[in-house]
Amino acid sequence: MVQGFWEQLEKPIFALAPLHDVTDHVFRQMIARKGKPSVFFTEFTSTDGLCHEVSHEKMVDRYLRFTEDERPLVAQIWGTRPEYFRQTAELLVRLGFDGIDINMGCPEKSAVKHGACSALSETPELAQQIIRATQEGAAGKLPVSVKIRLGFRENLIEEWMRYLLECEPAVITVHGRIAKHMSRYPADWESIGRAVEIARGSDTIILGNGDVKTLEEGKEKVRDYGVDGVMYGRGIFGNHWLFSGRSIEEVSEEEKLQALVDHAKLYEKEYSGRPASQSASRGRRGFHVLRKHFKAYTLGIEGAKELRAALMKAKDSNEVEEMVQTWRELA
Repeated sequence: MVQGFWEQLEKPIFALAPLHDVTDHVFRQMIARKGKPSVFFTEFTSTDGLCHEVSHEKMVDRYLRFTEDERPLVAQIWGTRPEYFRQTAELLVRLGFDGIDINMGCPEKSAVKHGACSALSETPELAQQIIRATQEGAAGKLPVSVKIRLGFRENLIEEWMRYLLECEPAVITVHGRIAKHMSRYPADWESIGRAVEIARGSDTIILGNGDVKTLEEGKEKVRDYGVDGVMYGRGIFGNHWLFSGRSIEEVSEEEKLQALVDHAKLYEKEYSGRPASQSASRGRRGFHVLRKHFKAYTLGIEGAKELRAALMKAKDSNEVEEMVQTWRELA
């Protein structure tokens, strides 16, 4: 087993989950400025796209850019073809990532209809082939981890974990829901605790994921369920200072607003802020992607409803800065 940087991390490990159109290159830099997690993950990236001659350059530019401030950084990938996973792992070694994570947990229809992500729990032999092909491509230079759900249509954690552990991944992150439940039900931390028991005696690190919003809650999960750490997903919304240990109540309105403006400026610098129609063809991103972040930064700011409404129409960072300044003057 290759554990790489994972074995150097202080426990408990607190990771920022890969979130599509959220945890991009710019967002990770913004989080790093406020308080870094133990480890960052990229957004999930298609092995089919990375291995396609036409889309390769766009995919790398869109999903796999990073700075030294974002380390340790794990690239998360998804697909169904073991050979593409092997080729992608070779690419990720060349690009200088710290680790590779295989997405076997995403429940989105666009992925599972092809048998990828969480649907792989129903084809465990293929899942094993994918892990081993990735490990082969990494050639001992990068640790390979896996993110899963409890199952696809039903809770299969007993069988699922045993299949995965046969491949000796460095880390298994367990999201405490089955795929068909999406996020409609509370995370089943008892089943996450069972995954820890099944992995006992192996060297595989187990992280738990689901419904954890603060570092203190994460520490409680570590104590109660024996996980080596916690991965935070939706908990980052509304509190981009989460990993600093600060509660959102401790962050001033001025600090939130300045971070909002800084985020918009950095995003525009890195991704050009082109309209969506132009962005897709160049591996860039439209400025509209920032809207979810504008909402998060202004949560809890009294009287900011009008500001949020205005920000939803912003076309560039200059407009964002002007809107924020106008709101400051009127508040």
